[in-house]
Amino acid sequence: MSADPESAAGRMSTAPTDIDSSTPEKRPISSENSGTINEDTDTTDPDALHRHQTHKTDHGADADGLGRMHTAASSFMASRLSLPHEIVFVFVVCCAQLVTQAGLGQSISIIHIIGNNYGLDKPEDLPWFMAAYSMTVGTFILISGRLGDLYGHKRMLVIGYLWYAVWSAIAGLAVYSNVIMFDICRALQGIGPSILLPNGLAILGSSYPDGPRKHMVFAIFGAMAPSGAVLGACFASLFALTWWPWAFWVFAIVLCLLALLAVAAVPAPPIRHSEPTTFRTKVKQIDLLGASVGITSLLLINVAWNQAPIVTWHEPHTYILLLIGILLIPLFFYIELRIAPFPLLPLEALKSTDIAFVLGCIACGWGCFGIWFYYLWQFHLELRGASPLLATAQVSPVAVSGAIAAIATGFLLGRIGPAWTMVAAMSAFLAGITILATMPIDQTYWSQAFICVVVIPWGMDMSFPASTVILSNAVSKRHQGVAASLVNTVVNYSISIALGIAGTADLYVNKGGRSKEEVLAGYRAALYVGVGLAGCGWLLSLAYLWHDYQRNKAGGGKK
Repeated sequence: MSADPESAAGRMSTAPTDIDSSTPEKRPISSENSGTINEDTDTTDPDALHRHQTHKTDHGADADGLGRMHTAASSFMASRLSLPHEIVFVFVVCCAQLVTQAGLGQSISIIHIIGNNYGLDKPEDLPWFMAAYSMTVGTFILISGRLGDLYGHKRMLVIGYLWYAVWSAIAGLAVYSNVIMFDICRALQGIGPSILLPNGLAILGSSYPDGPRKHMVFAIFGAMAPSGAVLGACFASLFALTWWPWAFWVFAIVLCLLALLAVAAVPAPPIRHSEPTTFRTKVKQIDLLGASVGITSLLLINVAWNQAPIVTWHEPHTYILLLIGILLIPLFFYIELRIAPFPLLPLEALKSTDIAFVLGCIACGWGCFGIWFYYLWQFHLELRGASPLLATAQVSPVAVSGAIAAIATGFLLGRIGPAWTMVAAMSAFLAGITILATMPIDQTYWSQAFICVVVIPWGMDMSFPASTVILSNAVSKRHQGVAASLVNTVVNYSISIALGIAGTADLYVNKGGRSKEEVLAGYRAALYVGVGLAGCGWLLSLAYLWHDYQRNKAGGGKK
């Protein structure tokens, strides 16, 4: 939900290109955005060479001009823009984050209105409106980053906006069809943000040199997340006063306008000489086999968990889908380690124990957030009888709190370090979900609901930058983009799959949900799943803090 300046400095994925078979001269290449020479990267590695070629192309730098002294700000795209042009450029790219979260908010605020339109009388059917979207956002990020490396990040940014617009419009038209069609449209909508996020981050990362200006740009990018969720919910609630499909149709128009602005305002990099020319080369460089197996595995596991609350685990197809998805995971690892010439996920670069700690924290914390976000809205809409607009107003403090948290985290990371920041983030997740899980129905908004709305954004906007900094320090420079994309993937996928797990708990506790008390019991069961996830994340963050302390005490030993 937020972005860190350190996280986007690298590419969103590392897609190598065809390299001449002759052994290259042993010259160090850097994956830093400046395109400058660095001493710790081996150019005999084709992946590193491709990154070097990519950065040369992105910055329009002549090959002979790349050297240790080539660090001038003029090599960055943003430095060549006028101030008005730069403002529009930053706005268009940062809107990638805003519209991603707006897509989440636009369905949750009017979830019961949409459900009533399709005649859904079971609350277990409703989470799919949110889960289908988050599922594809998280699943397709890695492959989208790879495509950006190969075909250009600006091109993919424009495609992302247009794809998102098309399926938003079709989602509105699904009012004439059925709920299955709407769920499919929501899933296909989510592919748009999965294209926007990694390529938007890559554009910003390659446009600015490290410094206060870059930090401010990424603080803006981070602050867009909670603001986007509130704006999406607000406008969807307003349009629902007339007819809910207008929320999706107007959103599609806005996305088309952003695509046009991206064409005009985002600087166009020179044509890549490394773009694959044959189908066979494209398949190799995209890692189509690994991507297909990995995406299929993630989709099947997610569908199983989110379908289970609807049809229960007694249906054979539910656990068969789960079993097939789990069995595909070792096949994916085998392909990445043994078969793929250019693996989508270079596992040899992800062996640090830091990575296991951090991804565990992120999965638990953001899974907790997904449960919190969904059931907070259900609490206001279903149990307290608030209108969509009133519920949006009650949730709106997340925008202000999130913006403050995003900016404050930039200062805290440099003063207390990422390990302590991660502990603070997991503490915020745990506190926020616990407050909601213990909240009674008949209580003033200011007692607990307001407090949890203010607290949770600190978990969101502290954990993301802390995790990207930790992973950035844990992997080599040429794998910085993979680390950032991996965090994005875990964040969005965890939101979706945690909803399915919580929905199962809700289903088996609410006894049919025939009264408010039974519905509340189901909600509490789901929220306790979130408390458990947040607690696991908090314990993992403490374990990582101890691990980091012992390593520093030993003088920075091997990770």
